[in-house]
Parts: sequence; C-alpha cells; structure tokens
Amino acid sequence: MPSPQHPAYPVGLRLTNRRTIVIGGGQVAQRRLPALIAAGADITLISPSATPSVEAMADAGEITWTRRRYEEGDLTGAWYVLVATADRTANDLASAEAERNRTWCVRSDDAEAATAWTPATGRTEGVTVAVLSAEAADRDPRRTAAIRDALVEALRDGTVSAERTRTPGVALVGGGPGDPDLITVRGRRLLAEADVVIADRLGPRDLLDELPPHVEVIDAAKIPYGRQMVQEAINQALIDHAKQGKAVVRLKGGDPYVFGRGMEEAQALAAEGIPVTVVPGISSSISVPGAAGIPVTHRGVAHEFTVVSGHVAPDDERSLVDWSAMARLTGTLVILMGVDKIGKIAEALIAHGKPADTPVALVQEGTTAAQRRVDATLATVGEKAVAEGVKPPAVIVVGPVVHENPTRNQR
Repeated sequence: MPSPQHPAYPVGLRLTNRRTIVIGGGQVAQRRLPALIAAGADITLISPSATPSVEAMADAGEITWTRRRYEEGDLTGAWYVLVATADRTANDLASAEAERNRTWCVRSDDAEAATAWTPATGRTEGVTVAVLSAEAADRDPRRTAAIRDALVEALRDGTVSAERTRTPGVALVGGGPGDPDLITVRGRRLLAEADVVIADRLGPRDLLDELPPHVEVIDAAKIPYGRQMVQEAINQALIDHAKQGKAVVRLKGGDPYVFGRGMEEAQALAAEGIPVTVVPGISSSISVPGAAGIPVTHRGVAHEFTVVSGHVAPDDERSLVDWSAMARLTGTLVILMGVDKIGKIAEALIAHGKPADTPVALVQEGTTAAQRRVDATLATVGEKAVAEGVKPPAVIVVGPVVHENPTRNQR
C-alpha cells in the first residue's frame, strides 16, 4: 500500500480498448462510467443490479454487464478497476486481487485501501482539468470539485488564458435572449479568443465589457455603415476582417438561425472560402416565455408550439406566414418582432376563427433586469400594447399556456 506521507503521483491513463472492470452498478458507477466510455475503455460491469441509467448503457452496448456479484478471478487481464459496492467484504477481496495482479484499483468506500484515486475532472475544448488531493487525509471532494469548477470556468471565460492554435475565420455565435449568463459555454470561450466582435443590439451586451482592450468591437447598428447596418455591409465586414487573418465573432441575440440571418452570413462567408463555425444559442422564443413563467408546451394543454416572425403585417404582400393556418392551431403561437404589428396580427387571427378571448402575453426585455410582462387577449392586445407602452424587444405568446403560470404577475 502507498505510504500515507507520500503524495499521489498524477497520471493520465489511456484506456482505449483496454479491459476495465467496474464492480457495483449504483450511483458511483453511474457517475464514473460515462468518462470511461468516452475514454474508449473495454468495460465489464459486475453487479447483480444497476441503476436505470447504467442499465441503459448496457442495453446500448456501451458496456458489458455480468449480472452477479464479484468472484475471484474476475479481474484477470484488467488494466484498471473501479470498486464501488456497499459490501465491504467484497470490496476488500476485489482490491486484494487487484493488488496481486498489479492492477490499479479505485475504491469508492476507502481511499486509504485504494492504489489509485479518481480526481475531480472537468473538460473544456480539448483540455482536461484534474484536481487531486495530495494525501488521503486531505481528500475533501467538495474542495477539489470547487477548485476544478473555478479553473474550468476561468478557462472558458478567458480569465485564465490557455494558448492554443487558432484557425482564422468567423464564428456565428448565438448569444441567447439577453441575460449574459445564458450564452453557451462555447460561445463565451470564442468571445474570449476573438480579435474582432461584430455585435447585434439584441446580443448580451454586458459580455462586451469583459473583452480585453485589444479586441475590436463593431456595433452592427452604427457607423461606418449607417445608422442601421444593412446585411450586405455586415457580410462584407465579416469577410474583410477574416481575410486579415483575424478570429472574428459575429455575436447575435438568440440563435443565429432563428430569424437571425445567420444562414445569409454563412453563405456569404462560404462563397469567399472563409471557414465558419456556427454556435447555437438559446432562442428567445422558448427562453423568454419560460423566464416569465409561461411553458410553451404543457401536458393536456398544448402539444405543439409554432414560432413566427411578426415584422411584416398579415396584409403586407411580403408576408410569408399563413395566418389562417396559425388561427386553426390549438397549441401555442410565439410571435417574434411583432410588437408594432400585434394589433393587425390579432385581427387576422380572429378573422380566421381564433377566439377573441384567447390569452396573450407580451414579455418585454425577457431574462434581463428590465423584464416585464403584460397580459391581454386577442381582442384587447393591440390597444393594451399601446396603452402599456410595450417596446421591442418583446416576445408575444398566444394560447392557453399563458394562464398556466400559478404565480404570474399581471400588469
């Protein structure tokens, strides 16, 4: 056994196609198996029972499940063993066999009796952070997990810089509905690595203040392309900066492909041979209603939800929305960019048969400190939106789910 006064020696095990034994199918196995599977280990689980999640891994062929208790000889040929049962006697016998076979063995019940320890591990973009206590007496899982989380978060948000080879190009990043905490981990990392950020007004603006001084931030709604930056000018700005060998982030609100013109930008960049990375974002169509306590679907109430753009009125020849079909839907209708057209939209829905008393909620500045909700019906929403001074950005929800929030705060 290792001497208690000597620290553990950290090492990374390459277990691809190497025999790995897990004894016990409970919660410990459920936590540890995914990483072993990801490492490509040839895993045999030995346990008379398993949690539903572990059983699903066996059903999917990710592990081999031997449905019985541990028996002498089970560890023959194993490179690595995880002992995780509630039976101390079985654990002692298994770890003793591992010791005789010179197989590294982790024990969930007794760190002192183990020949290996599992570190608190986190991963971010090709980097693994593993935090290990120096000695068994110092093993505090909460402390090592807290250190791991702090390091991983620092790497992800750029607080700690890890130099890496970057391929110049453009990342179309969905910034989410407005709250800076709701951008994806990958989106935040790419922001931290950017040389140039071209940002929409509806993107998470607070994140721009965190960028290093050398990062050039271009407001897509301002000079040099005029008060409202036309799409062609945005495309050209992306192309020009990328061709200078810079890492460019196009920071958008919501998701790049949900009324975000992300495909137009991707096509323009692809035509110039510029590599494009698309990072999905949390769409305001589902997140903003959720933040206001409205589920877009709810069992027994709505089995579908439809998202439409309201920036063009129903009587405009440019409209591509079949409003008669929208009126016939029994689920939830979510309207984006429709604040100034909601009166006409409501009239069209009623004219096509939607009940005038259908509940409607307008959620302005959703997920931000300025969020507010205004409730109405199709019959009253046009006038109420004006009377309450509802301004963009706002998400409009139409349907019975509006009344499913037990704590809704109506204005």
